Amino acid sequence: MPQEDYLKYWRVIRYYILRKNNLKPAELETLIFLRSEKYFTKRDFDRFTEVYPWNSRRFDDLLSHGWIEVFSKPKTNPRKKKFQTIYQLSQKSKRVVKDMYDKLSGDELSVDHQTNPMFKKNVKYTDKVYRNMIVKMNEFIRQQRHLSQE
Repeated sequence: MPQEDYLKYWRVIRYYILRKNNLKPAELETLIFLRSEKYFTKRDFDRFTEVYPWNSRRFDDLLSHGWIEVFSKPKTNPRKKKFQTIYQLSQKSKRVVKDMYDKLSGDELSVDHQTNPMFKKNVKYTDKVYRNMIVKMNEFIRQQRHLSQE
């Protein structure tokens, strides 16, 4: 797949990642942003998420669902100043973001109902539309791979 076309199937891949991992769009975008931050505070998190619709539970939800984790707890220094808790993305988050980048780079999406919930029998109409697009996308990826090998 040409480098400049890596966003061609962004919408399909984004829907797949959201659906497979039970994430909301703002949560996924936050994980994408935080991936390169390595460590962050609650204040850093709040600064970044100011651009999203207000959701006072977003941080707590990501923490309680294992998307972010505590890297170090606050300690008090000799001058009685309290430091902030430092957070990082969990391995689970890092795997999801890596999976998304791999798919954007040309990896096929699974059509197995055990690994892709959109391919289960009783799914909503939107899932059926997206799974049809996944089949077409995978065909396109295979064709591109075949053409590049010639």
